[in-house]
Amino acid sequence: MTDWQNFHDSFFSNARVLVTGGAGFIGSHLAEALVRLNAKVVVLDDLSGGDRVNLEGFAAQAGDRLEFVEGSILDQPTLARCVAGCRYVFHQAALGSVPRSVAEPRLFNEVNTTGTLNVLEAARKAGVERVTFAASSSAYGDSETLPKIESMPPMPKSPYAATKLACEHLMRAYSASYGLDTAALRYFNIFGPRQNANSAYAAVIAAFAKALLESKNPIIFGDGTQSRDFTFVDNAVHANLLAARCAEPVRGQVVNIACGRRVDLNELAQIMAEVLGKPDLKPVYEAERAGDVKHSLADLTQARSVLGYEPIVDFRLGLAATAAWYRQAV
Repeated sequence: MTDWQNFHDSFFSNARVLVTGGAGFIGSHLAEALVRLNAKVVVLDDLSGGDRVNLEGFAAQAGDRLEFVEGSILDQPTLARCVAGCRYVFHQAALGSVPRSVAEPRLFNEVNTTGTLNVLEAARKAGVERVTFAASSSAYGDSETLPKIESMPPMPKSPYAATKLACEHLMRAYSASYGLDTAALRYFNIFGPRQNANSAYAAVIAAFAKALLESKNPIIFGDGTQSRDFTFVDNAVHANLLAARCAEPVRGQVVNIACGRRVDLNELAQIMAEVLGKPDLKPVYEAERAGDVKHSLADLTQARSVLGYEPIVDFRLGLAATAAWYRQAV
């Protein structure tokens, strides 16, 4: 969909980069953009949430400029091999479900927090120029203040959110202690093609698409008035590329990445039912889930000032592209 050359020209040409979690949803889109920008891309993924299928659409174009390594960010020797000679690291690898983190908090801490420490250590030792980290808007918790501004006190409600917040602090600490420049991008509800719809912990747009295309009623946990700043995946990719390119040190700053508009789940269910040709399938409601926040909306002032970020794909256009992909995939 997006012409990456138009936005980023030849900046990444021949640069060696590492994308952790690069066979996953966001990571594969980031790896694809970097390939199209003529970077030399190393993808590290343990395939616990990713899939090599996500790389197939651009692997042929990449040729020997794309290297896939099946491995974990908990494996320090493998990390060291992958990061050797890299200019940038895009750290996307993580376990990503709020409900699952409530069920498995130790696992989430090990993979997300310890894994991120491993990535930073490997990057520091390899002389990487900048590490860009996939942070999460879940760090804000349930504060009633909208929009969410980076200076607000974090109030994580789930083990997942707590691990992402811990990683933000590691990013800032490594910049301060070792001179390794870092950026923490707080993603707001990223959606798009390749997002897994088959997990019990599937994100809401993926879960709605799967249900509707199987002629089932989508399930809403709660009353549906909860709202999210849904952000098409190309916006997250663009933000990562801008963060890597930033001329000034970022020093671990936290930056919101979103569209600056919120949609409630009742509206989302109605729009998706119409887009997918199933307008008669109304949502069914179940009990709220532990750890979920009520409302989410980003202030983008800091993203504009630090990164020069503006959303490049709006919600409706992104949703149409996503629905078209699920029609073929489900």
